[in-house]
Amino acid sequence: MRFFLPERRGSAASWSAALGGVLAIAAGFLVALVPTASAEDSMTDLGAFAYGGDLVVGGDRVAVSIDDRIVITGTTGEIQGTVTGLSGAIGLAMTPDGTHLYTALRGSNEVAEIDTATRQITRRFDLAAHPCPSTLALTGERLWVGYSGCGADGVLGLDLSVAAPEPSPFEVPLKAGPYLAAAGNTLVVGEGAGSPADLFVYDVSGSAPVLRGEIDGHAYGNHRLEDVAVTSDGQHIVSAFAVPYSFDVWDATTLTRVRGHEGPEFDGWPVAVAISSDGAHIAGGRHTGLEMTLYDAASGAKIYAEDTPVGEVVSGSVAFSGRDVFSLLKSSTDRLYLWRLHDVTLPESTLTLTSEPGGTAHQPLTMTGRLAFADGTAPGTHPLVVTRTLPDGTSAELPGVTTAADGDFAITDTPPVGGLITYTARWKGNEEHRWSNASVTAAVRHGAVLTLTGPTSEVVGKPLVFSGVLQPQGTAVPRNSRVIVQRTLNADGGGTVAWSARINNDGSYRFTDTPDAGEYTYTVRWSGNPAIGPAQAGQVVTVHEPNG
Repeated sequence: MRFFLPERRGSAASWSAALGGVLAIAAGFLVALVPTASAEDSMTDLGAFAYGGDLVVGGDRVAVSIDDRIVITGTTGEIQGTVTGLSGAIGLAMTPDGTHLYTALRGSNEVAEIDTATRQITRRFDLAAHPCPSTLALTGERLWVGYSGCGADGVLGLDLSVAAPEPSPFEVPLKAGPYLAAAGNTLVVGEGAGSPADLFVYDVSGSAPVLRGEIDGHAYGNHRLEDVAVTSDGQHIVSAFAVPYSFDVWDATTLTRVRGHEGPEFDGWPVAVAISSDGAHIAGGRHTGLEMTLYDAASGAKIYAEDTPVGEVVSGSVAFSGRDVFSLLKSSTDRLYLWRLHDVTLPESTLTLTSEPGGTAHQPLTMTGRLAFADGTAPGTHPLVVTRTLPDGTSAELPGVTTAADGDFAITDTPPVGGLITYTARWKGNEEHRWSNASVTAAVRHGAVLTLTGPTSEVVGKPLVFSGVLQPQGTAVPRNSRVIVQRTLNADGGGTVAWSARINNDGSYRFTDTPDAGEYTYTVRWSGNPAIGPAQAGQVVTVHEPNG
């Protein structure tokens, strides 16, 4: 069953702090920002279970609504605190500087204003006459509120510049509860769950919203709106309808479709959309298939895609923070996670890493790799972080390595144990290219010691008796195994004879030989198996005539 109310309802104007920027229909550009502390994507367990929630970004903060609480994190994903005691917190909006947060409280028919630094409610706006507020959008000092499901569906405005703003509803020809997005002088009201579903576009430059027109869902085949966003100048709209399977760009003045962002094949139906702060990129979340995709806004080309590490993207929950993309994920048990894709708007880099075969514990193992950029330029010298994960799951950071000018690098390590050992090389990225990492799992064999004990001198005709022990390090003696025995006559032109001897369950073995007179070298070899490395031992014996 798909629940309408707990899902995000496209408060794109509240995203304007992180999403503001003109949708660059011409070629876009990247804004240079200081990289955040983390050099990789991350997930934050929000410690709550819910079907869905809302997510907004402002300044250096991220806020997530989870029914009876709001979790506030930093833009590296670390939890800063929680606002509790809320009744049905659903829609969110945040000021561009991230200092003030607004939430629709469906349970108490209010909108609450929250100081994000203290995480305290500073004002409450009573909406008892317009019950069940669910979606929010913010433009300057005006907060737009969509309400639905308690006898009437509609949209109203609140003037935040006054101490006690009066709700100002206006007429919207809705067939279903509203999704809201606003920026610049444009407010979009979308029909939730409609099939077909319409978008109503308003000019909010004056004292009251003025309807510009309608994007007819029937005419364009738009069904079941999941999310909608507006560029910060209000010139373009990006919609996420479940059908068709694309993120469509609309001209907010002519109300015509500019282009769609979709792959050549079905990648799953759209559920969330956001626009980067410079307008150069569109991030789209989907259910099934490719869960998060980054598009070039100017060309519509898909430039990056990533599957979620757990669960699926919550409807409407995607936002940019500089070069990062945040989204809300719901696991199969309805546990919520904050997913951060770091530096996703930068051109990609790739790391490769391969290991030499046949590694053995306590012996040097060499791995080689390469850092490469998508544009083919030489990466130059860059430090890499290297970690080693042992079969028991424990990890340790190894001495780092530096790439050569062409991107090549080598790692040498002495594995302390046998088994499957994973090595990971990480590059943190820079101002021009996205971070990358690579891993390789080496099947490292356990080391082994092989002993050989026997006579060094004996007379002809008397059997030579040899014994020894195979001692694997850190693992059991393999059953039904054998060692190879080789006897070589040391004199010039001497021959070599080989045979095998059985290894007992305790690792011991024994063999006898009765050679003619001469000096011989006996070599015993354990050739190894997939778990245990090779080993050998030797003994020189002189066999002489009696009284010789």
